[in-house]
Amino acid sequence: MDGRDRAFTMELVYGVLRRQETLDWRLEPALKKPLVRLPLIVQMLLRLGMYQLVYMDRVPASAAVNESVNLAKANKAQLGRDWSGLVNAVLRTVTRLPERPFPELQPDPAMALSIRYAVPQWLCTRWVEQMGVERAEAACRTVSTVPVLTLRVNRQRVTRDAFLGQLIGAGIAARPTTVSPVGVILEEGRTVTTIPGFQDGLFYVEDEAAQLVPLLLDPQPEERVLDVCAAPGGKATHLAELMSNRGQIVAMDRHAVRLQVLTENCARLGTTIITSVARDARELGAVVSREKIAPQLPSLGAFDRVLVDAPCSGIGVLRRHPDAKGKKDTEMLARHQVLQGEILERAFTVLRPGGVLVYSTCSTEPEETEEVITRICQDHSDYVRESIVPWLPASALCFVTEQGALSTMGNALGMDGFYAVRLRKTQGSL
Repeated sequence: MDGRDRAFTMELVYGVLRRQETLDWRLEPALKKPLVRLPLIVQMLLRLGMYQLVYMDRVPASAAVNESVNLAKANKAQLGRDWSGLVNAVLRTVTRLPERPFPELQPDPAMALSIRYAVPQWLCTRWVEQMGVERAEAACRTVSTVPVLTLRVNRQRVTRDAFLGQLIGAGIAARPTTVSPVGVILEEGRTVTTIPGFQDGLFYVEDEAAQLVPLLLDPQPEERVLDVCAAPGGKATHLAELMSNRGQIVAMDRHAVRLQVLTENCARLGTTIITSVARDARELGAVVSREKIAPQLPSLGAFDRVLVDAPCSGIGVLRRHPDAKGKKDTEMLARHQVLQGEILERAFTVLRPGGVLVYSTCSTEPEETEEVITRICQDHSDYVRESIVPWLPASALCFVTEQGALSTMGNALGMDGFYAVRLRKTQGSL
């Protein structure tokens, strides 16, 4: 494919996945039986056609219908019969029907939000119950939008202003992030490797909310820092930058393949203080005490700071992974809560007394955020919460919760949904 065809294909695929619930609802009046009773290929052909009719003004309606019909004919052998007549009838009926108005928010706001913003109804129900209709709608709106391309400037090599100047000089429209002091937003998406400065390690692709998390750990030069779930290295390399590339960072991850990506990112960005270790974080207490297995890791209690960017449901980054919407459910929240608690327990064993731990997730669901921290603090009186206010830029203070944690859920700036909390291990604890 050439660039135009590739971009068109990407928009169709991601557009259908991002808007699937809405598309299905719009198709209902033109169908004689539920969409889900049709063969999967036919379902997707109807959604592809419907997406072009509703969301792609530059595609003539006749072309959207005809191409969908042709695709149905091309799949006749696989489908076992010719479904092109049905595809043609449904999509042409849609073009003749008056535009269907979205349902009002009352009396069923969760259902209405699910249809408007193509968010699973179970998640809309949770958000309405937790935050009220207004904030739930803001969260749903964020999930349904196409994320902008956000970069974190590598200030070891260039200032943000200088990098912005390079982009503008190359004819690339860009602006500084609103909250993060090191971010740049590109007004139009583009292939990352074609952005000026990529090969020279001037930036790392990272959402603005994620850029705030390392600031909360506040690592200092010459300290020893552990990043427990580190791959592919966004936060680890940011920590190294904050340490002026002086000290030691151990980057752990149980996936060796992903650690290879971290190593490549370190080489490109010029980061030299990161050592990677392929281990499950739940082995931490045992691993660090057996030098023959992992000599890179210091002994128990030897780290000054620990970052636990824990595995989670990823609900806060659904807009980046619209294909994952159908794979989420409430049961996975409970499973992740257990895993997150186990990782935190082990991570604290390698933190020195007086040291700082930051726990973060790209989720804002209570099971993966406040409930995890409440339980760990109840079980361990020597783990003390600290307000994150002193380590945030003033522009981010609106995202501080009543408990002193960071939550960007439902923000109006187009950032991902992130949660982070800062904990200190009191002096004298083992």
